[in-house]
Amino acid sequence: MPSYDGVLLGAGHNGLILQAYLGMAGLKTVALERRQIAGGGLSTMEDPRFPGFLHNTHAFFQRAVTGMPWYHDLDLAARGAEYIEPELNVAMLTRDGRALEWWTDFERTAESFKVFDADDAATLRRWHDDFIPIVENILMWESRSPPLPAHERRALIERSAMGRKLLEASALSPLEFVQREFKNPVIQAGLLFFNGLREVDLRLRGFGHHIAALLASPAKAQMSRGGTAALGRALERAVRETGGEIRLLTEPKRIVVENDKVTGVETATGEFIRANFVASSLNPHQTFLDLLDQRLLSKSYAEKAAAFAYNLIAPLFALNVNLSEAPAYRASQAHPELTRAFMVIMGLDHVDQFSDIVRHHEAGTIPPTVMWGACPTLFDPSQAPAGKHTAFMWEKLPYRLHGDAQNWDRERDAHGQRMLAVWREFAPNMADAVLGSFTRSALDVERCLPNMREGDLLVGAFANGQIGYDRPFPGAGDYRGPFRGLYLCGSSSHPGGNVTGLPGYNAAQVVLADLGLRADWAPPPLSDRLARL
Repeated sequence: MPSYDGVLLGAGHNGLILQAYLGMAGLKTVALERRQIAGGGLSTMEDPRFPGFLHNTHAFFQRAVTGMPWYHDLDLAARGAEYIEPELNVAMLTRDGRALEWWTDFERTAESFKVFDADDAATLRRWHDDFIPIVENILMWESRSPPLPAHERRALIERSAMGRKLLEASALSPLEFVQREFKNPVIQAGLLFFNGLREVDLRLRGFGHHIAALLASPAKAQMSRGGTAALGRALERAVRETGGEIRLLTEPKRIVVENDKVTGVETATGEFIRANFVASSLNPHQTFLDLLDQRLLSKSYAEKAAAFAYNLIAPLFALNVNLSEAPAYRASQAHPELTRAFMVIMGLDHVDQFSDIVRHHEAGTIPPTVMWGACPTLFDPSQAPAGKHTAFMWEKLPYRLHGDAQNWDRERDAHGQRMLAVWREFAPNMADAVLGSFTRSALDVERCLPNMREGDLLVGAFANGQIGYDRPFPGAGDYRGPFRGLYLCGSSSHPGGNVTGLPGYNAAQVVLADLGLRADWAPPPLSDRLARL
C-alpha cells in the first residue's frame, strides 16, 4: 500500500503550484489526474488535420504571470515558462473604423481614450493614480494571502483613507461605477468588457472597484512562448524536481475519512493510497458531494456545498482557425499600430449591448456577436508552420442553449461560421485566408474539464456571497475542509478563477502552517499588513 504525506486531487496549475511548494518543504506527495496530461486548462494541441498548427484550446491570455510570486519561487523561467507581453495589449475595434486601445504604457492608453472623450481620459487618469497605492498596499496582498473574515477585513481597511476609497468604490457594481464616472458609451462599453464582464457579472454590487484596480494594476495580458502548455510543463518539472509524483489517467473514487481525520484516497480501480492529508483542486460538488461519504457530513455543510453556484455569463465559445496569413483589420489603414495588436475585441460599440447579452444568457439564446481573441503567431511564429498563422475568437454564450446544453453539438459549427462572418467584416482578408477551423462550446469545456461545471472557466460565481473568506461558502473559505487533513486549493477558493495560481499559492501557506513547517517565501500575515496602513 503506497503511503505519502499528501495526495493532491487534480493536476491543474493550482494543484501543481501547491505540490511544488510542498516538495520544497521536503514532503512526499502524489497528484492524481484523470486526464492523460497534467496542466488542466493549460492546454496546447496540434490540429491533427494540419500538422504544425498549434492551438491553445482553453487558457491563453495570462495576466502578469511573470509578476506572480510562485513564478519566481519555483524558478519557472529556468524550467521553460517564457512569456511575451505585447505593447498594444488590447484593442477594441468599432464598426465605424475607430479603435480604443490599452497599452502597456499607460500614457498611450490615456491618449487613445482622449480621442474618444477628453473628460473621460482625465477621469481614467484620476482613478489610475488614486488606485495605484490601493493595488500596491491592499488588493495585491489580499489576493496573495488567505482571506480574512469580512468584518475583520472591513475594520482594518476603513482605518485608512485609501481603504475607505476602496470600500466606497466596492459598494457599487461595475456598471454603476462606469456609468457614474464615465460618459462616452464606447469607453463605458470597453471598460465594462475588458475589466468587468469577462470576470464578474457587471450588475453585482461589491465589484465596482474592479474597474479602477485593473486600470491601476501594472499587470497586463501575456502569452506563453510555445503555447499555454509550456507553463504546465514547467510546473510539472518543478513538481518532479522537488520530489513529487504525478499519476496520470488516475481517477479518485473516494476520500477516506476515519475518526474525523483524512487517511487517504481510494482510486476508481480500488487502490488505496494512504496519506496524512488530501488537497483538492476540484470543485465543491466533486470534493464534498461526489468523493466524501455523505453520512460523515453535517446536513448544513452538505447543503452549502450543494448550493455552490456557477457563473451564468462565464461560459466561452471558441472559434479556432488555421490561416495562410494573419488577419488584416480594416481599421489598421487609419491605425497602423493595429497590425501588432494582441487582444482584439469586435462587435461592441455601445454600453447598452450588455443588457442584451445578459438577457440572452438568461433565456438560453444567442445574442448578437461580441467576440475577442488573438493571433498568437504574430508574436510567436513557432505555433504554426513558417509563413502561416493560427488565430482564435472567443464569445460569451449560454451553457444551456435553448434550455439544453446538448443542443450545442448540432449548433456549434454553424455558430462558428457566424463568428467568422463577423470577423470578415473587420478583417476582409479572412474570406480567403482560412485554411481550416474548429469550434469548442461550453459543453465541450465541461466534458474535457469536469471541474468547470456548466462550462464555468472561473469554477464558481462571485455572486451569492461566494467571495473572499466565504468562497466557496461559509466554513470553507480558509482552504480547510470539514475534516482534519482535508484542504482546498482550486479556483473555487479565494481569489477565484483564471490563471493566477493564487489559490494554490495561498493553500500552500495554510497547509505548511498547519504542519508546523517553515515557509520563508510566504508573505507576512495579511492582518498585520492591513493594520499598518
